[in-house]
Amino acid sequence: MAVKERVGTVVSDKMQKTVVVAVENRAAHPKYGKIVVRTKRYQAHDEDNRCKEGDRVRIRETRPLSRNKRWMVTEILDPSGSVSEQLSSGESASPVSQSEPETEA
Repeated sequence: MAVKERVGTVVSDKMQKTVVVAVENRAAHPKYGKIVVRTKRYQAHDEDNRCKEGDRVRIRETRPLSRNKRWMVTEILDPSGSVSEQLSSGESASPVSQSEPETEA
């Protein structure tokens, strides 16, 4: 049997060794044909507490670890802190040279 894998975004990291990952599934409505976005939330095991809120992660199905936890974080695909840390510290994401305007005398 194939191992199930999902890619989603960490929406909560407030628990120890557990994160909540929201996975979006887009599918066409059977009657109307409109693309419908359905979101499912999975509790996943994060052994080292590496995941932060906003990270894009890959999770894999595993044996039951607790009442609600049946998934495990295998890798962090896109850490959220890379851009947001720079913006919060006052640095701009794209460097722009600041030059003083020339004055005519």
